[in-house]
Amino acid sequence: MSEVVGLDVARDVARFGSKAVGLGDAARAGLPVPPGVALSGAVVEAVASGDEDATAAVLDAVSPLGGPLAVRSSAVDEDGADASFAGQHLTLLNVPSADEVVAAVKEVWWSANSDSAITYRQRVGLFTRPSVGVVVQALLDPASAGVLFTRNPVTGADELIIEASWGLGEAVVAGLVIPDHFRVSRDGAVLDRVPGLKRIAIRTRPDGGTVDEEVPADRAEALCLGEPELAALHELARSCEEVYGPERDVEWAFADGQLFLLQCRAITRIATSGPPSPPVAAEVLGSTRLFGDLDRRELEQIGAVFKERRFRAGETVTQEGTGGAAFYVIESGEADVTIGGEHRRVLRAGDHFGEIALIDEGLRMATITARTDLVCGGLTLWEFRPLVQEHGAIGWKIMQTLARELRSTEEALAAARRHTPAPA
Repeated sequence: MSEVVGLDVARDVARFGSKAVGLGDAARAGLPVPPGVALSGAVVEAVASGDEDATAAVLDAVSPLGGPLAVRSSAVDEDGADASFAGQHLTLLNVPSADEVVAAVKEVWWSANSDSAITYRQRVGLFTRPSVGVVVQALLDPASAGVLFTRNPVTGADELIIEASWGLGEAVVAGLVIPDHFRVSRDGAVLDRVPGLKRIAIRTRPDGGTVDEEVPADRAEALCLGEPELAALHELARSCEEVYGPERDVEWAFADGQLFLLQCRAITRIATSGPPSPPVAAEVLGSTRLFGDLDRRELEQIGAVFKERRFRAGETVTQEGTGGAAFYVIESGEADVTIGGEHRRVLRAGDHFGEIALIDEGLRMATITARTDLVCGGLTLWEFRPLVQEHGAIGWKIMQTLARELRSTEEALAAARRHTPAPA
């Protein structure tokens, strides 16, 4: 069997990886998959090693696809129900032509062998030498794209959850926008529509690669899916479950008025498949500056949507100067705080950090590093914002808290100016 095949021929997970075989299953079932080829783990490693025969085989296979292209990882143990490797292995979009595919394949191989990917393997108990295949497909230029869950991944409810944004779906997958959020019943009825905040859209560049394009203000909070698109996604969800089984995590895109399936994998974890993560205690949340004015019931509502996250000793939790979108409460273990390379303090169980990231999406002001194995409760702004939208009283109290902090800061600055001697 060839090590480079069309997607509709890819059947062996051990050779081509989960993503390639999953797309092959879709193609064989007649689902709308962009055309592409699958490269085995062996040929990817050969290309990364500079093997001329392997390189020639890849070029011959991908040339008919033209350009631009999407080059995605397809590791053997990727996209399973226990470990998705989302964000660990590289995806390269808008590779201009077949001539640039070889360099892209090498980058994908290295991403599977990077420090972060190896750390992830250790954490999920898959610490073996990675075998990473690659999928090369014609790249779409979508009007909108996103993800679809065929069961609610937070509550476990038997309903579809759709998250969508303008442009390429990587804006949703990478958390660069607050996507539009839809809940759809099994019979196709739309249960809920919540506009997101989509200030950017990822678009392709003429010379290759992508660019974060600013979205006009009138479209940033406008829903990017209408009734026809939601009906098409409902039908795609049904078809995916017929082909793959229940509880699927689907990536999709609308291009030129047509819906395409980009990826379908098992949902990494359903909330009802085991005991839920314990909510963060109301007493802990009540001690924070952001939530200090909320009553116990409101604190319990917020605490219930926290999710457990674990870090190994020495792992970076937040990095000074990088973007932040999550608030953490330490449940057990210790962490070091450094600012500008200077050690400031040690955080322990009950301490918290990052709450302002829930509001301003700003840069982290400190680096937090796990001193010991660390267990935290984490709350992202993607979960926090819908909660505040649904419970206006919580949002109002938080706004009052922020207003008092702003007034206090302004008064302190005014006092400092009054006591500053005028220049001679």
